[in-house]
Amino acid sequence: MRKIIHCDCDCFFAAVEMRDNPALRDIPIAIGGSVEQRGVVATCNYPARKYGIHSAMPMAQALKRCPHLTLVRGDMAKYKAVARQVFAIYREVTDLIEPLSLDEAFLDVSAVTLYQGSATRMAEAIRARVQQEVGITVSAGVAPNKFLAKIASDWNKPDGLCVITPAGVEGFVTTLPITKIHGVGPRTAEKLHALDIHTCADLRQRPLTELVEQFGRFGKRLHDLSFGHDERPIKTQRERKSVSTEQTYPQDLPTLAACRDALPELIADLERRYARLDPAPAVRGVMVKVKFNDFTQTTVEHADPAPDTAQFDTLLNVGWQRGKRPVRLLGVGYRLAEAPPETQLTLF
Repeated sequence: MRKIIHCDCDCFFAAVEMRDNPALRDIPIAIGGSVEQRGVVATCNYPARKYGIHSAMPMAQALKRCPHLTLVRGDMAKYKAVARQVFAIYREVTDLIEPLSLDEAFLDVSAVTLYQGSATRMAEAIRARVQQEVGITVSAGVAPNKFLAKIASDWNKPDGLCVITPAGVEGFVTTLPITKIHGVGPRTAEKLHALDIHTCADLRQRPLTELVEQFGRFGKRLHDLSFGHDERPIKTQRERKSVSTEQTYPQDLPTLAACRDALPELIADLERRYARLDPAPAVRGVMVKVKFNDFTQTTVEHADPAPDTAQFDTLLNVGWQRGKRPVRLLGVGYRLAEAPPETQLTLF
């Protein structure tokens, strides 16, 4: 039986800023870009969330919801330094760590003998040390697999701990809303609800063949998760699957021609980012992202091991035709081939 801990720092960027400036602790704050540059919220603290503010929200919209919101420019170098401190504490418990981001990771403690082998006590000790030594809080979920551990870490946020024992899996999963399943976004949820599927118990009532017919390979995944089954191992090596860059423009790009004029600068930045990869994986495809002024967005991709700049122009044309309206953001990227087994990319 595996023992997995999922650790997730609470409103990480905001937590670091509140730690360094206690005056920010009890007021709504958001970390992100400026309104003038059409920035978005990277994260916000819990007082701000009471106003409906969330990550990826345009900063202008956040200020409309909370006019007294305090904006803080992010300091990525500082956040990376704090993340190193947090992960150093994780590594004192286990080397089997799968980072998901700067502030989130899975830990496999199945074979760890600390605290008499109790994953719950390990999670409690990790949380206490991070708070005492780093000055921020971590929520944790303990469960027999990654799927359940990730859900559990969010169950009692902020600064919470949720433990799902092997004996408690059945009772927990049966009533779990399908919206809690990773990968079930608004559209998939809408389709499931239309089929009168609202909980994992409802999913179990449907034949596997029906779910696969309706949702393809994800249907098999939904079927497995509805029973709490998840055999995915911890991946200590992070494989980069893409490299990309994007730009939000101070003024909307009004036409397709204006978007084309913006492409060369984006492609040049993409090439610089790709050149910094060491070693640089082979390219297996290209992609273009277009976000329109109504915040709808689309991504167009094309598989090609030897792309040229003309393909970005072709993909841009396809993407723009889907909306045919002014564009606030453009992005370009490469899909990367699988790295050699010896390659390990560092989190920082």
